This record gives sequence, structure tokens and C-alpha cells, in this order.
Amino acid sequence: MGDVGRDDAAAHVGRDRGLSAVPAAKAEAAPAGRLAAQIAFLVEADKLKSVLRRTPLTDASRMENSAEHSWHLALAAMTLVEYAPAGVNLGRVLELVTVHDLVEIDAGDTFAHDPEANATKAERELAAAERIFNLLPSDQAARVRALWDEFEAGATEEARFANALDRVQALCQNMQSGGGSWSAHAVTRAQVLTRMAPVEAALPEVWPFIVGVIDRFCAAGVISRSPIAGGET
Repeated sequence: MGDVGRDDAAAHVGRDRGLSAVPAAKAEAAPAGRLAAQIAFLVEADKLKSVLRRTPLTDASRMENSAEHSWHLALAAMTLVEYAPAGVNLGRVLELVTVHDLVEIDAGDTFAHDPEANATKAERELAAAERIFNLLPSDQAARVRALWDEFEAGATEEARFANALDRVQALCQNMQSGGGSWSAHAVTRAQVLTRMAPVEAALPEVWPFIVGVIDRFCAAGVISRSPIAGGET
């Protein structure tokens, strides 16, 4: 069939499917100004999908990435909001959890129980915040930076709820995968309880569940009841 015949056949198929004719591809002009900055930020944010965390997927097939973690926190916020303090602004919480790990594009994921990496975490993440958020137009950069600062400070009800969810999500991943990072890194009960403390403060109704999971994994020998020399207690 010649080129004309192929074109006619394609057009006929399109009509049969109720589709309008698709125009030939044309080179699109690059966006300029404000839109260019917004697109650049969104393209950069895609890199979060390549940042691996220390917690596995629930089927233990691989480590989750930080973008998956952020999505899961948003879903957790919607699901568990009934346990949040009265008056919590869910929309604000969703904004907080969406942006909270964007700095990991540059800084990487810092494992909670790695003292050496945690010693440089703040410096690395501040530098990342400066670069990544400032890809946006200045007004949006300031807003996203304020959201990130709010999450880190944990001084608002929304930030405390978001931080608690951050802990609950990781616990659920480890619970469902048979121990996950607890088993892989030989963490202790005291370490896990310290890490989970924001849940006790912000979500007291959820706290018995958290302690129950920890104690069950202690009983199974996955989490040690003894402190590690030189580590967290």
C-alpha cells in the first residue's frame, strides 16, 4: 500500500473509532518565564522516584522510593485524619507530606538509625532546599520552602500529624515485610520506640497499635530488646 493509501486507511480507522484526526507532530516552542520555571521544577521533582529508602515494599520485593513514600503518606493522611487533633487542616497536611522529602533528590534518604549520616543531614538538606525550591518562581519557592520548614520544625498541629504519619507508614512497611529495615539493620526496641515517639504525641489512639507491633517483633526476635553498644538507646 502506498503512502496515500496508508494515510487514508488511518483516517478511516480514526473515523470508525470516533477520533478526530491527529495533526502531524510539530516542534513546540519552549515555555518562557514563569511557566518555564514551573516546568523545570516539575521535571526535577521526577528524580525523587529514583531515591531509594531503607524500607521495603510490603511484599519485600524491593526497597520503596521516596516518591512512593510521599504518595503513601498523602493516602495515610486522608485515611487516618479521624485520629488527628481536632481542627487539623487536611489540605495543609497533604501539602506538607508532598514536599517534605523533595530535598532527598540531592541529599539522599538518611537512615534514621545511622548516626554518622544524621550528623550531616541538616546541612545536606538545607543546601538541597535552597537549590531545588528556588527552581520555582520566587513566590512559589517561598511557599514551598515554608511548607518544608514547617514539616521539619514540627511546631504546628498539621506538621506533628504529618511527622507521625511518616513514622506510621515506615512501621507498616516493616511490619508487613517481615521486619524490613529493623531486621536488616539490627535495631533495638529502644531505637524503634524513640523513632515512633511522634506517634504517641500526635496520635495517642494509634499508639497502642504501634507498641503492639514493636513488642510482637521483639518476641519474634526481629527487634532486639538490648541496646547496641555505642548506638541509640
